[in-house]
Amino acid sequence: MNRDEILTWLREEDPEKLQGLWTLADTARQQGVGDAVHLRGLIELSSHCVRSCAYCGLRCGRKPLSRYRMSPDEVVDCARQGIRLGYGTVVLQTGEDPGLRAPDVAEIVRRIKALPTESGVPLAVTLSLGERADDELALWKQAGANRYLLRFETSDPLLFARIHPSLPGRPSDRVAMLRRLRTLGYEIGSGVMVGIPGQAWGTLADDLLLFRELDLDMIGIGPYLPHPDTPLGRGDPGFGPLEPGQQVPSTAQMTCKAVAIARILCPQANIPSTTALATLDPDHGREDGLSRGANVVMPNLTPVRYREKYDIYPDKACLHETAETCAGCLRGRIEQLGRVVGSGQGGRMGTEACSSVAQIAVSG
Repeated sequence: MNRDEILTWLREEDPEKLQGLWTLADTARQQGVGDAVHLRGLIELSSHCVRSCAYCGLRCGRKPLSRYRMSPDEVVDCARQGIRLGYGTVVLQTGEDPGLRAPDVAEIVRRIKALPTESGVPLAVTLSLGERADDELALWKQAGANRYLLRFETSDPLLFARIHPSLPGRPSDRVAMLRRLRTLGYEIGSGVMVGIPGQAWGTLADDLLLFRELDLDMIGIGPYLPHPDTPLGRGDPGFGPLEPGQQVPSTAQMTCKAVAIARILCPQANIPSTTALATLDPDHGREDGLSRGANVVMPNLTPVRYREKYDIYPDKACLHETAETCAGCLRGRIEQLGRVVGSGQGGRMGTEACSSVAQIAVSG
């Protein structure tokens, strides 16, 4: 699929033609990763953040916001619960928190990897801790971490600089960091928000092509959900959307188009049907994502007492559900789709997650 074909699909609104895209994506998913839906247990262990991103509710300096940082014992207890619920992977996610010291993270990873599992295969550990130094990343890989998630958010450098300002003396280059993570031996994941103000059609097309160029193992795509306590959410001057007709909408359907195209471009990647999509469309969002290319969901293992404080966007789906309730609900939804719950770590499929040559027709 080339850039022109991607743009055609992104702008397509005819339901009958879009059904063709959903079918292409579901076929690519079946051929690339099969019918299993893998459950990744999410642990949001810190809401502290030194960044001032224009879209995120955890942004530095936001008040009032009660911050928290879970203890190592709390994190390991959540991982234990994930094992009891049958998960093969836990995802440790934070704001960009330098107060979470690298040796402490390494010790948490070692403790999680040492937990006994019924199969004898240790939990896979995915880290999503923001932009960190290479020596820290290497330390965590040596401790046993398997994967690292770092969303590049947009392939447009000017838009990135507006929504994700660098720290003093530390210019951000997330694409370069993803490449370094690969050399360190991590499976790498990235992603974007669909419809963030300033995202043009061509920008989103380039984002999708960058997934393929980076040969990502994991791809996260969710809708932009405005937070009222952020510059973008307030509509501050300088953050306005593009001219009418140029701005990508932040709708569930547009998000599903991006998920479907990402699946066709990267047939063997792991692609979640995100919580943000379920937040935007509580009745059908998660199921639509799974039917249109996704093969992963991320039930929340974070203790309920912390979840409201991890306030990246408002009204997050499943905010007050216990881990057990969330697991049972997701398993039921997966089975209703005629899919099966995956077992084991559910890692990278085959030798290339993203292929430059799709094995199915892609033109609309």
